[in-house]
Amino acid sequence: MRVGSVGIIGYGNFGAFLHVLLKRFAPQITVRVFTPEKKPDGATFFSMEEAAVSDVVVLAVPISEFENVLEDVLPHVKETSVIVDVATVKMHTADVLKRLAPHRSYIATHPIFGPESYAKREGNVSGFRVVITDHTLSKDVYKATVSFLRKTGFAVIEVSADEHDKRLAQTLFLTHFIGQTITEAEFDRTDIDSVSFGFLMDAVESVKHDKQLFQDVYRYNPHCKATLDRFEKAEANVRRMLDKS
Repeated sequence: MRVGSVGIIGYGNFGAFLHVLLKRFAPQITVRVFTPEKKPDGATFFSMEEAAVSDVVVLAVPISEFENVLEDVLPHVKETSVIVDVATVKMHTADVLKRLAPHRSYIATHPIFGPESYAKREGNVSGFRVVITDHTLSKDVYKATVSFLRKTGFAVIEVSADEHDKRLAQTLFLTHFIGQTITEAEFDRTDIDSVSFGFLMDAVESVKHDKQLFQDVYRYNPHCKATLDRFEKAEANVRRMLDKS
């Protein structure tokens, strides 16, 4: 499959970041962006219909909007195009794709990095992970996709959607939960910080502005509640240990 154009539906933090990556690693490809916040200019921003007729269509929208956006976009997507899901949870979006686009080419992914980590590493993507959970691509197209990602420097991890969401609940969601809690409590850096506290605040600052993502992950990842229950039980045990001492 020859990819001559990519349509990005949604231009939040990750949609804009994806645009940067495409210009860097695939400068020969035409990128068409659709976002309700920008008027079509025929250069970067286009109507939804124009972006949706691209060879690859990436849905870079909030998890809570994924199903509605896919329903709006799907009638305009060419039969030969590939739909790319980059949402943070995978069971929900993979189920939506199977239900609404069973006979279309699609790939469900989770890039486990963003503009903050990209900036901190000064653009070095080596080792950044891309998880793939579901796809309906032909064997050759899938092999070429994985090969391109690995050649670019990304590490590709293949797991089921359920296993992905289970691991995510114990990693990214837990980090967000702690980060939002520390932010809510108004803890901040001081001039006598330990190195470990600095690392903790680095994590807090990387997630504290992503409230919608935090809420969406909890809503659409069924494993998050078990993580919270486990955390609360452990916190109670630690408090009892302190009381005994």
